[in-house]
Amino acid sequence: MGRFVQQDLCNKHGLSVAMFHTVLNLCTISFQFFACLIFEVIQLPAKVPSDLTSAEQVELDNIQKRKRELLKDEERLKDEIQEVVSEIENLDSMEESKTLKRNKHMAMGRKKFNMDPKKGILFLIENELLKSSPEEIAQFLYKGEGLNKTAIGEYLGERDDLNLKVLHAFVELHEFANLNLVQALSEVFWFMSRRQFLWSFRLPGEAQKIDRMMESFATRYCQCNTGVFQSTDTCYVLSFAIIMLNTSLHNPNVREKPTVERFISMNRGINEGGDLPEELLRNLYDSIKNEPFKIPEDDGNDLTHTFFNPDREGWLLKLGGKVKTWKRRWFILTDNCLYYFEYTTDKEPRGIIPLENLCIREVDDPKKPNCFELFIQNNKGCVIKACKTDTDGRVVEGKHQVYRISAPTVEEKDEWIKCIKASISRDPFYDMLATRKKRISVKKKQT
Repeated sequence: MGRFVQQDLCNKHGLSVAMFHTVLNLCTISFQFFACLIFEVIQLPAKVPSDLTSAEQVELDNIQKRKRELLKDEERLKDEIQEVVSEIENLDSMEESKTLKRNKHMAMGRKKFNMDPKKGILFLIENELLKSSPEEIAQFLYKGEGLNKTAIGEYLGERDDLNLKVLHAFVELHEFANLNLVQALSEVFWFMSRRQFLWSFRLPGEAQKIDRMMESFATRYCQCNTGVFQSTDTCYVLSFAIIMLNTSLHNPNVREKPTVERFISMNRGINEGGDLPEELLRNLYDSIKNEPFKIPEDDGNDLTHTFFNPDREGWLLKLGGKVKTWKRRWFILTDNCLYYFEYTTDKEPRGIIPLENLCIREVDDPKKPNCFELFIQNNKGCVIKACKTDTDGRVVEGKHQVYRISAPTVEEKDEWIKCIKASISRDPFYDMLATRKKRISVKKKQT
């Protein structure tokens, strides 16, 4: 009977386990009170009179019989109550077990997401931990609990129909009203790591991902701030201009810092052929100059994810920048970057060399065989964009104009050159910006 009580109260009437406990306790107290009242009403005198009539004797017998039935009912109800209490305790244990199981599956789903975003989302949906609607997935990513920033960026940048809807829903979760463009950019791109965003001007993967994400951002910003720009193209171009300005103003390797006049000049004609208000551009310039973007640190799992399946890895010798000594380093080539470590067991690299806009060539060295160099074409004297970990653990800008590297054998040298050439790419940032400005120019001619 206890099982039926559970089903009727918990399932049919939507009672929680805690509420069921309360109801049960009230029922027990009520029954005890009710029984006491009955016993008081039917309580017999200590000594039965001997001069009872036949009718009174029959009534007395009925009362005694009823009393015995009530006592039996009380004992039976006590047993039923004890059974229900026992089953509820088991139900509590089952609920606790379900919670532990759910938490375990959720942790497993987050781990899968950090290694493979699509598989992670699919796992969470299949285990009914996440609904399959774009809005639910976007909310999950927006909260970001236990999620790797790189993996979030990868998922939002995919071109599948569901991913595009999730990206749209994700951006919709942000409220940009009354925020200037600098504040809004910082607000929406919190999930991008140092290497992915301002430091190297790219999101995870190919240039199309940058375009899709910036397009969604520009659309949402214009929705929240009507009248600021004449089109989303204007917002798109100015957003990239702000990113360029941030890097130019706060990169110690950039000697000639852009002035506010140059920033204004760079953005002439981008507002559907017209100019943006000079006051707006000056305010954006001052905002970036006084307080650069707060670039989020990479998650602990970020590099593990990056190095999981490299294009090539192995021991090479690297010539120092200031001190011209050769040091043996473990190199990993992946994601259009060259990383080097002091030991294979190190979790974080000693240095990172992005390969955008670099060239590679074989060179002869009097001290080491099988050498090749990374350099910048037609930019003599320019420092290669790179970074390394200093002796005290600080991340500092690299100062190499050329990276000279020596391989153990001719075969390994040839293989490294081949793989690096395949990884070298032109930074798509400028191409995309030029395309968007061209579109604005075409619109102007058509009007």
